[in-house]
Amino acid sequence: GILQHPDGTVLKQLQPPPRGPREQEFYNKVYDSECCDSVLLELREYLPKYFGVWSPPTAPNDTYLKLEDVTRKFNKPCIMDVKIGQKSYDPYASAEKIQQQVSKYPLMEEIGFLVLGMRVYHISSDSYETQNQHYGRSLTKETVKDGISRFFHNGYYLRKDAIAASIGKIEKILQWFEGQEQLNFYASSLLFVYEGSCQATTMRLSDVTLAEKRGMPKGLLAAGDILEYNNNIHVINSTENGKIEASVSKGLSKFYAFHKKAYSKRHHSQLSLKVETLEQDNVWKSSRCLTQEHLNGNVIPQLEKVFCHMPAESKESTKVQVCMIDFAHVFPSDTKDEGYIYGLKNLITVLKDILDN
Repeated sequence: GILQHPDGTVLKQLQPPPRGPREQEFYNKVYDSECCDSVLLELREYLPKYFGVWSPPTAPNDTYLKLEDVTRKFNKPCIMDVKIGQKSYDPYASAEKIQQQVSKYPLMEEIGFLVLGMRVYHISSDSYETQNQHYGRSLTKETVKDGISRFFHNGYYLRKDAIAASIGKIEKILQWFEGQEQLNFYASSLLFVYEGSCQATTMRLSDVTLAEKRGMPKGLLAAGDILEYNNNIHVINSTENGKIEASVSKGLSKFYAFHKKAYSKRHHSQLSLKVETLEQDNVWKSSRCLTQEHLNGNVIPQLEKVFCHMPAESKESTKVQVCMIDFAHVFPSDTKDEGYIYGLKNLITVLKDILDN
């Protein structure tokens, strides 16, 4: 298994030959300080950082790859390991090895990927749900979409923001694969990580002065209605004139959010929250937010965009990591890695289907 080093890195024990030395050679080649190959230099963006090998003082013959812990920056990391490609065996595998790998998941060639496991944080129960490789191998063409979507469900709602951000990162990896003919990858995986903890602030109008009461049309909000903010916006205070300061994740330039609970069937008034201009200290200040001119009853026809189901345009703000791992079966090539490309495209299709539906 993967061990944690006290300095914050992780240690992956070198596998027996030829797999272990092959993986070490791959990392050494990509992270060579004298490397000037643009293809390999770009590949570094999609791998965990490599810090060489390490051996414990008490067992100098045990060798570990010292790698970046890509989950370290997350509070409640949700993690999924997905093997990519149509073949989980390399070109030099024996007939027995091929049969063994194919029998594990006969649909690998058709689907192009296999879920090896997942760990999902549920905010509803403050606990993790864990699924192993048997879960992934039980998925069929008909159930693979639901099986993947389970990774993005936090017990309350589907994290469409994390799905959208993941798609964007996979598309960048796909672009790299479509532009290189140096390496072919077998039995390699994508590691997905997103922040599962909910930083959301549920704000009652009675607690925060969003606008002068006299400036809010009677009946717009029932006494029990609340505004819910997504986990990457946390309202920290409001001033007397209705301006709101919000601490927001990096990367968003403009954001509009509308919540259906603010909609009253008796009054076709709408409530809009407009957040503009990300300042360098990552504090956004909204201008004239929720003042009288925003509450005139005809600002937005429908309250469609709910924070917990954020659209694709906000994907860069979501704390998501997608990196390539497991390189014991990487070989030189003079053609595109069509099997890996097929798997990436199919996975993107499944994720987009989840996002759209």
